[in-house]
Amino acid sequence: AAGDPGALRGKPLRLHDDGSIPAANPLVGRTGARGEIFTLGHRNAQGRAVHPQTGTLWSHEHGARGGDEINRLAPGADYGWPRVSHGVEYSGAAISPHRSLPGMIDPLWVWTPSIAPSGMAFYTGAAYPGWRGSLFVGARAGQALVRLELDGDRIVREERLLQGLGHRIRDVRQGPSGRLYLAIDSAAGAILSLDPA
Repeated sequence: AAGDPGALRGKPLRLHDDGSIPAANPLVGRTGARGEIFTLGHRNAQGRAVHPQTGTLWSHEHGARGGDEINRLAPGADYGWPRVSHGVEYSGAAISPHRSLPGMIDPLWVWTPSIAPSGMAFYTGAAYPGWRGSLFVGARAGQALVRLELDGDRIVREERLLQGLGHRIRDVRQGPSGRLYLAIDSAAGAILSLDPA
């Protein structure tokens, strides 16, 4: 269903504020396709952020057991779920024998085993100068804040921070002061602010 252009499941949608469909959407006017669809072939999207230099929309999604992904969303593109996957079913059975197929967009980054990514923010502030330009992702299963270094539109390195907290990080955002704020996923819940070193 995630790759079916006639169904909305497994796809980000693009709409005007009033709920109408933009005429420039990639599948508008295509027979058997829903005009709301922006991209196809996603499993379980958990975070999105706009790249501050390029204006492109980035997204991450959960695999099943492994195969969590980060993708740069291109209008009308198919990201392959479930025909391609880097993960396996929770039972251990194969989802697909393919990690890549012609006509489908490969992920920019993959986590196997799964970190259960949640929340996403490009860092543009001045509070932590060495992190400017990084992409931050919360990890629920990984119980960490993941910092990804970029070279243009490529992810070149990963660093896991705050693993000693022992908490699932549900969201990460940059505040107006340029500091990072984290939402902790727990019964009591908490919002943490990172102090610059």
